[in-house]
Amino acid sequence: MQVNKFKGLGVAMVTPFTSTGEVDYPALEKLTNFLIEGGIDYLVVQGTTGESPVLTKEEKQKVLDTVCKTNNKRLPIVFGIGGNNTAAVVSDFDHYNLSQVDGILSASPYYNKPTQAGIYAHYAAISKASKLPIIVYNVPGRTSSNITAETTLKLARDFDNIVAVKEASGNMEQIMDIIQNKPSNFLVISGDDAITLPILAVGGDGVISVVGNAFPQQFSSMVKAGMADKMDEARKWHYHVLPIISKLFAEGNPGGIKESLVELNIMSNTLRLPLVNVSENLQKEIKELTRNIYKS
Repeated sequence: MQVNKFKGLGVAMVTPFTSTGEVDYPALEKLTNFLIEGGIDYLVVQGTTGESPVLTKEEKQKVLDTVCKTNNKRLPIVFGIGGNNTAAVVSDFDHYNLSQVDGILSASPYYNKPTQAGIYAHYAAISKASKLPIIVYNVPGRTSSNITAETTLKLARDFDNIVAVKEASGNMEQIMDIIQNKPSNFLVISGDDAITLPILAVGGDGVISVVGNAFPQQFSSMVKAGMADKMDEARKWHYHVLPIISKLFAEGNPGGIKESLVELNIMSNTLRLPLVNVSENLQKEIKELTRNIYKS
């Protein structure tokens, strides 16, 4: 399967809402164009950054359709399909119109805390259901279970359509183990903005980013330089954006990044419960840092 389309900077798109909590489709179109014009490599629709747990299936399809129409085949599109009920996840492949989708991002089951055998069987079922390439998403901070390097490598070797892992374990030893021992056509993608450059330095293939929503040009420049082994240039961009990253996640995601997008006049900062806006002091810090990044 073609995997190069998932190299570089993918952005896990937020879902804009109006002040009354409806999906703001004009703002979504504006964000899509902003990201494409910012030089990113692919769009990721309805990951958890897109507040996917609080959207209906009908809303998710309309969000996907809006991004696809606005994108007009300019960039590859990855769509999030995941959950902790394997049978329900498998059935979603028949529910959604995926005709304009290039790949699937699927997070490891949360809360249930399956064993490694259970995780493997979950992805085996998804592999069978999907006609599209699959990116496994390991994010133990949210799922309460880690996909070990051994399990990731077994999935990579056993299923031709499991083509990548988005690694957000923060465990560099585990990430390097995967990079060192993976099949040549399997990608290791950073799931942590702050450590994307170190992951690129040890052989990673890019990032699926939150910060890229507001800083596509800056973060894309860092990723492209890092993948080209131009480390002096990559470090410059890394440290240019780094000061805001911890602030964006200080009170949860996507509350932080939406404040940057408000400052850039792309959307409002509305979220759906149980998520709420970040505190007033943090809002001010994020907006000031956003202005500083664009000034310098």
